[in-house]
Amino acid sequence: MTARRWSSVAGALAWLAVLVSAPPPSFAQNSGDAVQQPMLLPVDPEPLVIATKAGPRSFTIEVAADASERAAGLMHRQSMPDDRGMLFVFEETRPVSFWMKNTPMPLDLVFIAENGRIEVVLPGEPYSIAPISPGKPARYVLELKAGTAEREGIAEGDVVNHPRVTASGSGQSSSGG
Repeated sequence: MTARRWSSVAGALAWLAVLVSAPPPSFAQNSGDAVQQPMLLPVDPEPLVIATKAGPRSFTIEVAADASERAAGLMHRQSMPDDRGMLFVFEETRPVSFWMKNTPMPLDLVFIAENGRIEVVLPGEPYSIAPISPGKPARYVLELKAGTAEREGIAEGDVVNHPRVTASGSGQSSSGG
């Protein structure tokens, strides 16, 4: 019986040695640079064009079309060109809410209905955990650098034209503002 106890103790000590020599758990490793890297999606070949009262405004965009891309969005992105944005495409029109917890850039969030009409433009403050929501369902959200919507005359009622908007939305699109 004593040999059995010693065998159990030796086994437990062996496991303890393995645990002590093992690297720290993954949550400790996630504090490194890999998590801090921004997601960079391919630039869509088609420009996104917004028909405003002052004329068309064109943007080069990245498209966040699945749940993991939408979850990462522009987090950890330090900068982007003035004519660049990210279009978030949802599978259906529904209530949506964003936050800026890990986003250092101030943004304009342009909430877009299924038919491509802009519902509202709301500001996004860097690193804020406050929810940003239009209070009504949206099908798409376009994130632009803060101040772009005002500078370019982008407003409620303007129409967004892009193959992803017309293909996944109701198909209604307009070039008028």
